[in-house]
Amino acid sequence: MGETVCSAAVSKATRIIGMIKLKLQNFIDKSKEVTIPLYKSLVRPHLEYRCQIWNPNYSKDIDLVEGVQRRVRRFISGMQKLSYDDRTLRLGLMPLNTRRLRSDLVETFKIINGKYSIYIPITFF
Repeated sequence: MGETVCSAAVSKATRIIGMIKLKLQNFIDKSKEVTIPLYKSLVRPHLEYRCQIWNPNYSKDIDLVEGVQRRVRRFISGMQKLSYDDRTLRLGLMPLNTRRLRSDLVETFKIINGKYSIYIPITFF
C-alpha cells in the first residue's frame, strides 16, 4: 500500500525541518526570531497545502501533522525545558487544530455575510 497524502506531506515537511536545523548549526542564534519565520514560510505551507491534510479526519493523521510543529518548537534555543503549552504561548503559534477551526469559522462568516457566493451555476448542453 502506498504512502498516504498526509504522511507524504509530513515527510516533506520533516525533510525541510532537517535542512533548517542543518543550516542553523552554523549559527549561534537559534532564537524564535530566526526560526519561526523559516517555519512559517518553508514548512507550514506543505502542511496546509491540501484540504485533506489541512483538515484531516483520522487522529493518526492529526498527530502526524501536529508532530511536525512540535519538532520545530523543540529545537528553538531557550525552549527545551518548557512544556508544550508554554512553548506555544511564548512562540506565538497556535496549535494546528486551532488554526483549522479558526479557518473554518472565517470561511463560514464570509459565506453568511455574502463576501463571496458559493452558488455554482448548472449549465445544460
